[in-house]
Amino acid sequence: MTIRLQVRVRPGAHANRTEVSDKGEVRVYVTAAPEGGRANKAVVAAIAEAVGVPKSSVAIVRGRTSRDKLLEIDGLESVAEAVRRIRGQR
Repeated sequence: MTIRLQVRVRPGAHANRTEVSDKGEVRVYVTAAPEGGRANKAVVAAIAEAVGVPKSSVAIVRGRTSRDKLLEIDGLESVAEAVRRIRGQR
């Protein structure tokens, strides 16, 4: 199954990490700069690792040049499952 997940990205962070706020918002912090698509590649890698799917299963559907992105992830049953996996990585 394929899900769509809304995320907020912070490029140029001190460390790579993925977290879920108390309101359920997914935030991705990446050290890569938002130049030449490096931050987007880092976001895809971070989300793939956090939810336990291959990088090829994650695609940016909307927001390539924005901090707010919509991702499409293959191999998950629901957004709730993605959030559980992200919270469980800590």
